[in-house]
Amino acid sequence: MSDLFSVFNTSASALTAQSVRLNTVASNLANANTVASTPEDAYISKQVLFQTIMDQEDPDDVTMPVRVSDILDSGAQPFPSYEPNHPQANEEGYVFHAAVNVVEEMANMMSASRSYEANVEVMTTTRELLQRTLQTGKS
Repeated sequence: MSDLFSVFNTSASALTAQSVRLNTVASNLANANTVASTPEDAYISKQVLFQTIMDQEDPDDVTMPVRVSDILDSGAQPFPSYEPNHPQANEEGYVFHAAVNVVEEMANMMSASRSYEANVEVMTTTRELLQRTLQTGKS
């Protein structure tokens, strides 16, 4: 029975991790069209790094919760665009666009959303199994 309850812990930790991932994607998309006067000031997209933690305090109850270990810069570099009339253009007339790939971010958002939904479904199914087990015990 404790194995079924550990499913809730694992799924709940995955839900939390996917929420962070969705928020990070939302932040990236919100900044996709921003510009700056210098490459250092331009927005760089963030990526979430997950970690699975093996909990082996009780050898009969091994759970593997998921957590966000870090949020990292993507490594993509801002790209310059010659726009001398832009209010944020530097002395040479360039602005630097955010290093965000909107297509990648949308795919990342769909993946995170599906992972979130899958974990909700796991929790719902586990709850139903527990309820059926309790009903069977009453008969």
